[in-house]
Amino acid sequence: MIFIVVKFTVRAEHSADWPARVREFTEATRAEPGNLFFEWSRSVDTPEQYVLLEAFESREAGARHVGSEHFKKAMSWMPEVIARTPEIVNVEVAGDGWGRMAELAPAQRA
Repeated sequence: MIFIVVKFTVRAEHSADWPARVREFTEATRAEPGNLFFEWSRSVDTPEQYVLLEAFESREAGARHVGSEHFKKAMSWMPEVIARTPEIVNVEVAGDGWGRMAELAPAQRA
């Protein structure tokens, strides 16, 4: 599995509307064959920062994603909205998606 984490710091005036701006890109990516997940979170410390967690089943699926029209379209408008170059971690890991954390589970309620 290819696991990717990207930190996007957007211009302050676009921080509130970032989720709407990336909606089409997000939905198209989630529909791609080989996409395992594509999830956005907003930083609790830096309101202008969004973190994207994404995974693809293989290098080939990741390459198809980068070559897709929706990826190219997103890359064409994002430079006007971001405040700095995104930071990325891109690694290949064993597995095929989310696993369960061994150290923590919900309390059983009667």
